[in-house]
Amino acid sequence: MNIAIVLKVLGILLLCVAVSMFPSLIVALLYGEKTAFAFLLSILAAGIAGFLLFSVKVREDVIRYREGFAVVSLGWLSASIFGALPFLFAGVFSSFLDAFFESVSGFTTTGATVLQDLEMLPYSLLFWRSFTHWLGGMGILVLALAVQPALGIGTLQILKAEFPGPISAKLTPRVSGTAKILYKTYLTITAVQVFFLLLGGMPLYDSLIHAFGTLGTGGCSLKNASVGAYNNIYYEIVIIVFMILAGVNFALYYLAFKKKSLMEFFRNKEFKVYLSIIAVYMIIITININGRVFPTLLESFRYASFQVASIITTTGYTTADFDLWPDLSRALLLSLMFIGACAGSTSGSVKIIRIILIFKYVQQEINSLLHPHAVKAVKIGDMPVQGSVLSNVMGFTVLYLAIFVLATLLILTQGLDLVSAAAAVAACLGNIGPGLGAVGPSSTYANLTNLTKIILSFCMILGRLEIYTVLALLFPRSWKK
Repeated sequence: MNIAIVLKVLGILLLCVAVSMFPSLIVALLYGEKTAFAFLLSILAAGIAGFLLFSVKVREDVIRYREGFAVVSLGWLSASIFGALPFLFAGVFSSFLDAFFESVSGFTTTGATVLQDLEMLPYSLLFWRSFTHWLGGMGILVLALAVQPALGIGTLQILKAEFPGPISAKLTPRVSGTAKILYKTYLTITAVQVFFLLLGGMPLYDSLIHAFGTLGTGGCSLKNASVGAYNNIYYEIVIIVFMILAGVNFALYYLAFKKKSLMEFFRNKEFKVYLSIIAVYMIIITININGRVFPTLLESFRYASFQVASIITTTGYTTADFDLWPDLSRALLLSLMFIGACAGSTSGSVKIIRIILIFKYVQQEINSLLHPHAVKAVKIGDMPVQGSVLSNVMGFTVLYLAIFVLATLLILTQGLDLVSAAAAVAACLGNIGPGLGAVGPSSTYANLTNLTKIILSFCMILGRLEIYTVLALLFPRSWKK
């Protein structure tokens, strides 16, 4: 393990975190808030730590797989620690654990909160809370690669280790070029959403907060009742559309733009399955809640469509307390927490491409039983899938379910009921936020025990970094030369 290069890249990351706090500092100054001093202290702390780490002498500026895993895992932990400082210095939390939980939830785009009353929070802290979603959505280290192309050889390992979902290739020959394309696309779609929200009369500050939460799929609103507080159909439609767009593989936007054809989306198997799942779930839940929860079919569709789009993309915005819906609807929404959107998007959870590959693998095994001598490869479209990819997918899925079960069992020892414990783990491991029961849409994570918060914080990081990146660091062999 090349510790020096790991520390140097962590230094760049912390400098990026320090710079990213400046917009929140400006918001604090504009609104005349005392939190300006808290942000100034946080910027100094992150900046000094970043500068010291960046000053480390490096003999070999090569980042291999193990260094990539270390940079990403330790990078997210470091960002979460320093990201907690504004909450702590502002006196919002008396406990570092609560501030850390809120920061981890932000950077991992989970949106779970231990805050009891969001509307009492200063504007600058609400802005920081939402901005961490936007930074974490595409990846804080992808941003570092975009602004610091001279990290050296092997930075693709960082991109692969951090980028949401498996990627098969770079979009450009240079890693920094790929990172810039991803962030330009991300920034453009964010700006377009802000424009449409402004067009509907939403204030600029509110529009920015909700655009950050939508594109980062973090779902932190500035209202206790989330998007439902506005009770505005236009806002809901705009946010639904952009939540679905945030769940699409960002590489497809680049390909569609480069080839000037929207057909690039519909040539993609995962994209088509993604839209199909959304449509089917919207229809079933609409029928299930019509007449039971809402009086009209149109109103039922309005609320069903928003919740489905929010959960499958792991955004976590809500317009209704779906924990009060019939069991079928609750079960369907819970199942979406284990599916997620497309690989290469800002969403969390398992990802649709893995679900597709699992079904194809099972189909192949059944065919092998029926036709033992037939040799047929698993394919996505016309492309055969390598055995190593299938092994990775199966291993990831088993690990995901094992961590879900283990974390749920551990939390059950803390006095939480089964539904609440399972939903909390599913919501945090899948980076969703609201769950069911004690952590439902109308509740927060504030009353959970400290051990539960630690377990869920770890689940959030594991889920955002897709398990392997973090677990690889726990093996002693990773630290040997």
